[in-house]
Parts: sequence; structure tokens; C-alpha cells
Amino acid sequence: MNAPGLITPDRFDAVLFDLDGVLTATAKVHAASWKEMFDSFLRRHSAATGEPFQPFDLATDYFAYVDGRPRFEGVRAFLASRRIVLPEGSPADPPKADSILSLGNRKNVLVQEAIAAGKVELFPGALPFVDWVLSQGLRTAVVSSSKNCRAILAAVQIAERFEVVVEGQVAEELGLPGKPAPDTFLKAADWLEVEPARAVVVEDALVGVQAGKAGGFGLVVGVQHGDSAAALLDHGADVVVANLTELIPASSG
Repeated sequence: MNAPGLITPDRFDAVLFDLDGVLTATAKVHAASWKEMFDSFLRRHSAATGEPFQPFDLATDYFAYVDGRPRFEGVRAFLASRRIVLPEGSPADPPKADSILSLGNRKNVLVQEAIAAGKVELFPGALPFVDWVLSQGLRTAVVSSSKNCRAILAAVQIAERFEVVVEGQVAEELGLPGKPAPDTFLKAADWLEVEPARAVVVEDALVGVQAGKAGGFGLVVGVQHGDSAAALLDHGADVVVANLTELIPASSG
């Protein structure tokens, strides 16, 4: 839906952006990495237990269990859905040690390989909207569960457009719970020195719009992919757009 005029300097001081699926088209990279990692594990698990191999489903498992969550929480959530219990493990575990940490780290290696291979692109409409936001004198931040956030921003050459970045490594160091808890968004607002009610959250993940709503932010924008509009609204989005340029007034073009 077209929604120009919702974001104005008299109503808001800052816009807080998710990364994957909002600023960058890395959702496909993450989804493919999750699938490659989980399918490899599930084949080993099937061979060891005799249970039928049921692959990781991008249409259902990705959005239900891993999208928008910190990496290791995504591993735990998906394995729990399959009633598979693994040890927590340690950061020193090799990729095929079959622990929570080793699986999560293997997925991260696959993402880093994709970034290095230049597979990350800007999401359509993202850059024009960010530049319009900056032209209005609004402040900007990125809030992402990804520990690769800064590398991705640098890869697509937009890092300088954001004053604050609260990503997975920062959240871990500060002990901040991930989305759907609002803590990472609230930390970004705090670092920008803006009140949540005077800030906009832009998200495409269900847990992300839940976090925006839980944090009391003044406007929660859901970015629709496929038929996700109804679910985004149900989980807390105030408005849903398919392209962020829908938020730019025509007179600004």
C-alpha cells in the first residue's frame, strides 16, 4: 500500500532499520546457508538414527524458526521443532561436531563465503528511502541479529549512512536478548538519544515487528515479501509496504 506522509520530522527523530530483507537482499543468502547447513546435518542424523530424512523447508521452517533470530537461537528453535536434542558444544567444535554452536558456526561460514563472493545486493527501494530519510534531517541506525552486519553494510557501500549499528556481536557483549524482545532496538534509540515514541522501526521479520511493537516505538513499518502482509500486521506492524519508496511523498521525487 502507498503510505507517503507517515514519516515526517515533526513526528519522528530517527528511523531504525533491520538489515536482511529491508536494506539488503541477504535473506536469500541466509536462507540458502541455513538450508545447506541443516540439510547436511539432517542427512547425518538420518543415517545415524534410521529416521527418514526430512529436509529443511525454506517455505515454512525458515520463517517459523530462524528468520530474524540470533543464529544460535535459530538452531535451537529449529532442532526443537524436529525434537532433536544436541549438546550446546563450544566455539572450538569442528563444523561436523553436531552441537548447537558448531551448526551455528557452520552456517556463519557459509554466509561469510557468500559475502566474499559478492552475493549480497541492496534491497530494491532501500537506498532511495534511506537517502530521503537523511534529507529530512532524521537520524538512522541499523539493528540486526547478524554478526556479519558491518561486513555486509561495507560490502554494499552504505555503512556511512548509519550513525549507530546494533548487531549480533554488540548484543552478545551487552547481554541483550534478541528479537522479539525489543532490547536491541531500545539500545539503538538510546545511543541515538531519541525516545522510542519518536522513532520508526522498519522490519520484514515477524519477530522484528513484534520487537518494535513491544518497545513502544512510534511507528512500526513492515516490509512485505510474498504474502506476508497479513502476518506482519497481526504481529504488530502499523503499516505494511512492498517497497520502501512507497513511504516517500510524491513531491519529494
